[in-house]
Amino acid sequence: MISVAALAATLLSAGIPAGSVCYEIFVRSFYDSDADGVGDVNGLIQKLDYVRDLGARCIWLMPVAESPSYHGYDVTNYYRVDPDYGTNDDFKRLVAEAHRRGISVLVDLVLNHVSSEHPLFQDALRKPGSAYRDWFRWSATPGHNWHRSPARDEYYYGFFWSGMPDLNFENPAVREEAKQVARFWLREMGVDGFRLDAVRHLIETGDSTANTSGTHAVLRDFGQYVRSIAPDALTIGEVWDSTGVLLTYYPDQLDAYFAFELSDGILEAVRSGSASKLFPGYLRLQRELPASRWAPFLRNHDQTRTLTLLGGDVARAKLAATLLLTLPGLPFVYYGEELGMTGDKPDERLRTPMQWTRGTAAGFTRGTPWEVLQPDSLTANVEAQEGDTGSLLNLYRRLIHLRAENAALSSGELVPLTASNGAVAAYLRVGGGRTVLVVANLGPTPLAGVTLSSRRGVLPAGRYRSAATALRVGPDGRIRAYVPLRSLEAKQSYVFELSPAAAPRSVPRQ
Repeated sequence: MISVAALAATLLSAGIPAGSVCYEIFVRSFYDSDADGVGDVNGLIQKLDYVRDLGARCIWLMPVAESPSYHGYDVTNYYRVDPDYGTNDDFKRLVAEAHRRGISVLVDLVLNHVSSEHPLFQDALRKPGSAYRDWFRWSATPGHNWHRSPARDEYYYGFFWSGMPDLNFENPAVREEAKQVARFWLREMGVDGFRLDAVRHLIETGDSTANTSGTHAVLRDFGQYVRSIAPDALTIGEVWDSTGVLLTYYPDQLDAYFAFELSDGILEAVRSGSASKLFPGYLRLQRELPASRWAPFLRNHDQTRTLTLLGGDVARAKLAATLLLTLPGLPFVYYGEELGMTGDKPDERLRTPMQWTRGTAAGFTRGTPWEVLQPDSLTANVEAQEGDTGSLLNLYRRLIHLRAENAALSSGELVPLTASNGAVAAYLRVGGGRTVLVVANLGPTPLAGVTLSSRRGVLPAGRYRSAATALRVGPDGRIRAYVPLRSLEAKQSYVFELSPAAAPRSVPRQ
């Protein structure tokens, strides 16, 4: 029998370089080029240099296909860019400009459901004998997630709400159409892959609405199809569930999935000031899969933004960023997180316009923004943080570039260290002939004389140095009672590159 780890190793995300960080963008809220108050594709093109300078090597665009809603998750035409955002030709130019800057483009692909205004659903709803009747699910009786038809005495299934009828993926014609949509975006529009929305709900069986065997079969078939026509494309799925459930979606379905438990673990560590729950999820995934096949993040478009969750504590937001960007995986950063933008439910307030300047509408538009900006837009913006070396934005930039440039951070093994104080998270990243040590005091007070140890041999015996610390490793390769610094400042992280004493190298403290 081939193990999960062995087979998984054959499905690496070849199109996304090791050490990459991906940047999630809501086009409606990123930059408005024509003063109508709505961000658009041409506006995003104008801001690609910002993305490049941040260091992101790929962008994930929330839905850009035609939709009647502001968010785009209820599609009416999979083959047309929403007119609010521009044209298909505009989008092709975006892809070309992104590629010119070394940035890959992923688009949100919503396969679980369509808009209730989609022509095929309207045909199935209203036309007797419609050829598209079996593209959707119908019932003569009501039930949970079943919605009354406005056309006749029956009900249709929509897991999320009545405006999003679920597609029937037990129908081969639906599965074939999903492949044709993928082919269009890969071949005609030139994208580099997909983020697939809500994939755990593709097929419901009886009372089970998530993670069914039918769903796994659909994803296996879809993933194989994408790899057959675009071997370097990346498919990454949203499975908002535990790590145990997440692992059932490997080895041979989509290429990667978002690791929600890792997000929770990072934020719990910085909120509580304890490192006790930080590493188990990372170590479990590291044992099972290549790091390119799972994606940690802090927040996304459905979740309270990091700085809001942390009560406005910028120091803790910096800790969270450092952990995310120095631990393994393929990290994703939601637009504005690098500025400390705030936001809480409802969803529109999680997706407010990007804050570029101190000027009118935070430089997002010359018109009236589609959504009211956050109250902190005059301070948490690119212009205000650009020249401040200690800003959150510049921390993100340093760490993202460092991750791409340093083989240990790009693809090295995570080796947790045991700290003498539970408020300290300490670990090595070892790989490519390089070693990086990360030490973070998650607590609210300075700590003195904290020691670090390892439970097994982690480095060749010898003496190691960085700009600020020296380490002696015994013959067995273990670290014992090592004091990295005499004092660790409150809510402060430190990143060192350890090199043999004869050839010192260092990474500045973050």
